[in-house]
Amino acid sequence: MDVRIPPKNQNFEIILGSSSKARREILAEMGYDFTILSADIDEKSIRKEKPEDLVMALAEAKADAIMKKLNRTAQVEDISRSTLLITADTVVVYQGTIREKPTSAEEARQFIRDYSGGSGKVVGSVVVTNLVTGSRKGGWESAEVYFLDIPDEVIDSLIEEGITFNVAGGLMLEHPLILPLVDTVVGTADCVMGLSKTLTEKLMQEALVESMV
Repeated sequence: MDVRIPPKNQNFEIILGSSSKARREILAEMGYDFTILSADIDEKSIRKEKPEDLVMALAEAKADAIMKKLNRTAQVEDISRSTLLITADTVVVYQGTIREKPTSAEEARQFIRDYSGGSGKVVGSVVVTNLVTGSRKGGWESAEVYFLDIPDEVIDSLIEEGITFNVAGGLMLEHPLILPLVDTVVGTADCVMGLSKTLTEKLMQEALVESMV
C-alpha cells in the first residue's frame, strides 16, 4: 500500500518502509512528507540472540526487501534526487526474554499480565538507506516502561479489540486504555512507539551528508 502525505518544503524524498500507524504519525510530527511502502518479509526466519542485533537485522532485511521491490518495478531508475528509505523494528524484552508480536489471545493476555505492576524494556532500531548513493546508516535505542496494575477488564478489552497482536510484546503505550496505567517511562515515548525521533533525525542527516561529499 502506497500513501502520499501532502508535500512540504523539502529537498529530498523519503520512503517510510513500514505500515505502522504510530511510525507514520511520528514521522509526520517531525515535519516530513513521505511515501509509505511496506516490506514483505518472514520476520520469524531472522533470529538473533541479542535484542539489539535482532531489531537491526530485521530493519535491514526490510530495507533490502523494499529495494528489491523498487528494482523489480524499475522505480529506482526514476530517482533523480536524494531519496531516503527509513525502516525500523521494535521488540520488547521481559526478564531477559525477547518478545515480538503475540501470536494468540493466550500469549497476548500473558504478556500484558506480566507488565501489570512491573516493567518491560523496549528496544527499537532505525535504518536509513540513501537510495541514490547506497549509503546505509543504522542504530538502536531502548526505553524502560513501568506500569501500574492493569485490571483484567482492560486486558480483556485490548485482546477483544485485537490491537495487541499488531505491536511488539503486545505493548502499545499510546492506547487510551494503557496510557493512564503507565507509571514511568525511562527514555523517550517515541522509541516505545516504534520510531525514535532523535535517532531517525541523526541517521537521516548522516545519510544526506554522505550524498553531498
